[in-house]
Amino acid sequence: MTQSSRKGAQLLVIGYGNELRRDDGVSVKVANALAEWNVPDIEAIGCHQLTPELAERIASAAYVVFVDAALGPGDVVRCREVEPDENSQVMTHATDPSSLMALAKQAFGRCPPASWLTIPVQDVGFGEELSPLAHQGLKIALEKIRSLADAICR
Repeated sequence: MTQSSRKGAQLLVIGYGNELRRDDGVSVKVANALAEWNVPDIEAIGCHQLTPELAERIASAAYVVFVDAALGPGDVVRCREVEPDENSQVMTHATDPSSLMALAKQAFGRCPPASWLTIPVQDVGFGEELSPLAHQGLKIALEKIRSLADAICR
């Protein structure tokens, strides 16, 4: 897991995916790039999958952005609101953004506003290189997160 050292950041960005499956690792590359910015109000975590251990970090953030690769038709980076799934139960180690938000609320009494940013991808074969589509999506995702950070971290 790659992460910056700040806790309770204004903006928590969690990029999750498999860096050994080409484009699926684009979201982790987003988190790594954000960590290199070294902005005090942004905490970036890159991980293989979403796990219950992230719930405490989520509860202490002012705003959370989940970043994921999206395989399928379309070539647009999308950002949509994430609501906690009050009916979900985290029973396995891997989970999804809505369930993790609900866990943060249940376990720590707080669920900040959140977005789910998806980056279109086309190649999830074995390897570490990004396709041109995923590489372009990485750039756009960083621009969107920078704009969001500017609005949140004032």
